[in-house]
Amino acid sequence: MAGASTTIGCVFCNILLNDDRPMIADNALCFAVIDHFPVNPGHALIIPKRHVTRLLDLSREEVCALHDLLNTVQRKLAMEHKPDGFNIGVNEGEAAGQTIFHLHVHVIPRYAGDVDEPQGGIRNIKKALVAYRIA
Repeated sequence: MAGASTTIGCVFCNILLNDDRPMIADNALCFAVIDHFPVNPGHALIIPKRHVTRLLDLSREEVCALHDLLNTVQRKLAMEHKPDGFNIGVNEGEAAGQTIFHLHVHVIPRYAGDVDEPQGGIRNIKKALVAYRIA
């Protein structure tokens, strides 16, 4: 696993270590999976292969790899799910709602009418399709 350093017990590192969850895309430094607790159909996560917790921890190469994979995943989701838009975001730190302390970027397809008033985008809270809970 080139470019990766993993942490035992990390949910996302375990995906790499155990190859136990299908990846929807990957490159040398990052990978993408469908979120287990999706907000909308197609909700994906882009995850660096190296265990880091913040965007600032990424190397220049990892930032480029993450961006490239974001483009790939967004195109794939657009073709497969035909969304009307996307929310793309990061929860960084406990106060921001991060619950898995391995950096991950949410790519959430959005659909006309999926919330009553979408104005403000990620500033609004939307009820998830699946209740979020840590096992």
